[in-house]
Amino acid sequence: MQLNKIGLPVDTEVQFLSIDELKIEYYLYPAAAGREGFPTLVFLHEGLGSSALWRSVPEIIRTQLGNPAMLVYSRAGYGKSTPLEGDRPVTYMHHEALDMLPKVLRALNVEKPILIGHSDGGSIALIHAGAGHDVSALVLIAPHVIVEDQSIEGIAAARETFLSSNLAEKMSRYHIDAESTFWGWNKVWLSPEFREWNIEEYLPSIDVPILVIQGDVDEYGTLEQLDLIARNVAGEVERKIIPGAHHSPHLESTDEVVEAVVKFLNQFIVV
Repeated sequence: MQLNKIGLPVDTEVQFLSIDELKIEYYLYPAAAGREGFPTLVFLHEGLGSSALWRSVPEIIRTQLGNPAMLVYSRAGYGKSTPLEGDRPVTYMHHEALDMLPKVLRALNVEKPILIGHSDGGSIALIHAGAGHDVSALVLIAPHVIVEDQSIEGIAAARETFLSSNLAEKMSRYHIDAESTFWGWNKVWLSPEFREWNIEEYLPSIDVPILVIQGDVDEYGTLEQLDLIARNVAGEVERKIIPGAHHSPHLESTDEVVEAVVKFLNQFIVV
């Protein structure tokens, strides 16, 4: 399949949902013949991400799984979705997991998906599943369960980079309002209130297969994040540590991450 410059099939057109007066950018791919029984892959991007910033990773994973249905969307405040107004609350990931994600899935008739989340997206996937929403499996790339000193240090460094470089210009290629996207994420994470953010309470209720992936030099979190998940969930957990990778191992070591995801899903998803 021929891909465009942001990794989406060239014949794929952006579509929009209207949810709570917000415009949500999404791309929905139907299942190929014979793959209708495989759960829909739903990709949940990171705190500065968007549909486009997954690059080619979703399509590569989908292709290697035999082309099941797939949904890639940008949350409000990101990509081509409605820009953020004001500051994000400390509970912004809870809102996405418990309110917005269920509405997106219902609107598009997606049932019992496989959630593939990166960073914030991984945390959203954990909250969603831990609150009792029906999912088939979780793939979590550099998820956050607690706020660590390393997380704050990395986000403070990102602030300095944003202020002293052309990062805003680069981000504007992928977001309607790069300033609000960046500050909405950065300000809440650096707020004193956010130091108490913790989603451990959701873990014991999760009883589906989980693959956790993290780079061993992730600047935003330590392997304690993965340890907390493995110790506290009820389901089986597989772990993949990517040597030399930072916070986006799927972009730095794409082949290795894709291989791990495809092997995991083929092992645990029976159709």
